[in-house]
Formats: sequence, C-alpha cells, structure tokens
Amino acid sequence: MDVNGVLVVAMMITFIGLLFSGYPIAFILGGVAMLFTLVGYCSDIWLGTLTGLDYLTIGLVVNRLYKVMYSWILIALPLFIFMGLMLDRSGIAEKMMFAMQDLFGKVRGGLAISVTLIGILLAAATGIIGASVVLLGLLSLPAMLKQGYAKPLAVGTVCASGTLGILIPPSIMLVMMADQLSLSVGDLFMGALLPGIILGILYIVYLLLIGFFCPGAAPLAKDRQKLEFKMLWSVLKTILPAGALIIAVLGSIFAGLATPTEASGIGAFGAILLALVNKKLNLEIFRDVLRDTFNTTGYIFAILVGATCFALVLRELGGDEFIAAIFNNLPFGPYGIITVILAVVFILGFFLDWIEITLIILPILSPVVAGLGLEVNGFGSVASPELVWFAILVAITLQTSFLTPPVGFAIFYLKGVSPPEIELLDIYKGVVPFIILQLIGLFIVMAWPELVTWLPSVAYG
Repeated sequence: MDVNGVLVVAMMITFIGLLFSGYPIAFILGGVAMLFTLVGYCSDIWLGTLTGLDYLTIGLVVNRLYKVMYSWILIALPLFIFMGLMLDRSGIAEKMMFAMQDLFGKVRGGLAISVTLIGILLAAATGIIGASVVLLGLLSLPAMLKQGYAKPLAVGTVCASGTLGILIPPSIMLVMMADQLSLSVGDLFMGALLPGIILGILYIVYLLLIGFFCPGAAPLAKDRQKLEFKMLWSVLKTILPAGALIIAVLGSIFAGLATPTEASGIGAFGAILLALVNKKLNLEIFRDVLRDTFNTTGYIFAILVGATCFALVLRELGGDEFIAAIFNNLPFGPYGIITVILAVVFILGFFLDWIEITLIILPILSPVVAGLGLEVNGFGSVASPELVWFAILVAITLQTSFLTPPVGFAIFYLKGVSPPEIELLDIYKGVVPFIILQLIGLFIVMAWPELVTWLPSVAYG
C-alpha cells in the first residue's frame, strides 16, 4: 500500500473515531478534510512523498461549493421540507387517522392497517421520517393500546409505517441522491414508487395475517360502526385534500408539466392552502414552520459543505480507485458485490444519518456499480438504469437501517413520544418482523430491477 492508500485508510478511521466524540458531523467532516490536507502537504515537504495535497486542494472547495449552491435541483429541498412541516401542523393527518379507523373498524388489525395507509400518505406528503414517526406515534399509539393491541405490534407498525417517508416520493433523500449521482429526480421519484407500494402491501398482508392467526394481538374495536355510504363519503372528504396535493406534486412531475423544483413550490403553496382551509394557520404556526425549515435546511447544507471538503480530499488521495479496487477484487459476481455494498450501507446506517451516507458513501460507490457491467433494462428510455436501480436499493437499505436495533433512528424518534408503559424492549421486539418484511422487499427489487425502471420508462416513453 502506498502513502496515499495509508492516508485514505487513516482518514476513514479518524472520521469514524471522531463520530463518537459528540461533535457536529459537519465540523468533523470539514475538520478531518483540512487535517489530512495538512498531513499530506507536510508529508510531501518533509518526506518527499507525492500525495498531491496542498493549499490548492482547499482552494478547490470554493469551486465545488459554488456548483453545489448553484444547483437548481437542491432548491427543492427547503420547499419539500416546508411542505412536510406545514402539513404536520395543519391537522390533516389527525383527521385522516380517525377517518381511516372508522373505515377498517370491522377488520381485525384494522387500526394497524389504518396506521400503515396513513404512513403511506404521510410519506407521499411529507417525505420526512422524523415528522412521520412522531406524528403517527402521538396520534395512533394511545388509540391502539386502548383498543388492546399487543405493545410490540403497535409500536412496530408505527415505526415501520413512519420510515416509508424515506422512500416514497417526494422524498428529500431521493432529491439528494439525484444531485450526487447526476441522475434525474423524476427517474428516482418514479422508480421508488412501486417499491414503496410493495413494502406497504407487505405490511398490510402481515397485519391481516396477524389479525387472523393471533386475534388477541390485534382485537376489533368495541365501538366499531357499520360500513355505510355516509362513512365512506366522510373518509373520502378527509383524504381528498391531501390526495389532491400529492397528485398535484407527483402528477405534475410524472406528466412532465413541472420539474421537481417547480413541483416543490406547488407543494409548499398547496400545504399553506390546506392549512388555511383546515383553519390551522396563524402567524405563530407560520413562523414555527419557517424556523424549523431553516434549521433543517441549514443542518443539511452544513453537512453538505463538510462532505464536499471530505470527498474532495479523499478523491485527491485516490480514494475512489482504492475503494473500487477493494470491491472489484472480491471473489463474487456483480450481484454479490452489490450485496456486499448494501451490507456495508446497512451497517453504516447504524452510526450515520442518511445525509452523510448519501453525500460521502454513495458518490464513492457509484463508479464501482457503474463498472460492474450490469445489464439493467431501462426500456430504452431511462438514462443510467443501473444507477437508478442501485439508488433505490440503497434507499430501501437505509430505510431498513432506520428500524434496526440497537440504534435505529426511528426507534428513538418513537421512544421519545411513546406512553410511559412502552419500553425500549417492546419497540425492539416490534420492529423485527418489519425488518424481515423490508429485507423481503429489498430482495424482490434486487431480483426484478424492472420494478424500478418500468414506471420512468412509461412516463418518458
């Protein structure tokens, strides 16, 4: 291993070690980049090495950051975040929750199915995992426990349904992936839709089976009502506003009427209108939503700045070639290498947020995937179909890592808003069946890449 290889390994070990220091991740990324630029520069002067690192390396960051901040795609981030937070405050999700409960009142596990369907709608409306998990936990957990649901089943359903927001469009993670991999946001949005629906269907089938084979774990509501046209119309009226907004945002993208950035503006404006119609908008709420939007956007872009520095120094050291050589020398075929990459992403998801993985790991691993010679059917319409498929596989893997004990982020989001009788062990037990379901979904998408590429090809074809 040459000097550059040693520095690449040392840089990664230093980064991982500093993660446990409690320092903000953005500062760690930028600080490690500057530290190893100094190490490389001093090594070239005093030891006569040729690392290629000097003060000009840090100067290159300015150009990189200018390109990042000039990106038209990334404008969609704060607008989608605003849309999700405004819908969170508008009270629409709460209305949908109780309307769905009435609709499935005569089905064992009906309340859990309602939570799953609301999770799908929230995913399509907000795209923010934290907001979805917390909202579902606050609204549904007390009702499920009161109805007599087994605690593991109740918390597992909420956790798993809330994490759909990372996959089902308009996901802010998919926007970041598109920017980092130079892919079409529309391709990723459309490519993620069928896998997200498949996961939702797997959840619902599992809940129906639990209701059939273990009726005590998912009892019927005592005050269930008979399904009538009046109830059905009430549910439709409750769901239609959020459904109309989702159709306006995703439909405008899929139909080619608007770019994802323009559609995010439609979504933000539509969320304001829904809050007004629901009489849940005032100056205080608007100010809180703006503040939280600025905080979340600032957090993401701070990491983006640090990750840009880190990735630049790593590439200057030849990190891309070093990592590519490691994976290409593995004694597996292309699908075996993909499996190893997904396993690495899965493990990293225990320690890193999806933002760091998207900004650091994904751009480094994407050339490896592109060089595997995979023949993914893009139906003649999808550019770089293998990378679109790979991005969705990574998104599903990260969604699974959000649920995985002991440090899955969704677990701690839910624990923070759970009633006192819910213990951490209950959540751990509850998420295990859903982790298995998501791994099944991951296998399905891995075995049939056309599930990802077919819908984009139909839209563009």
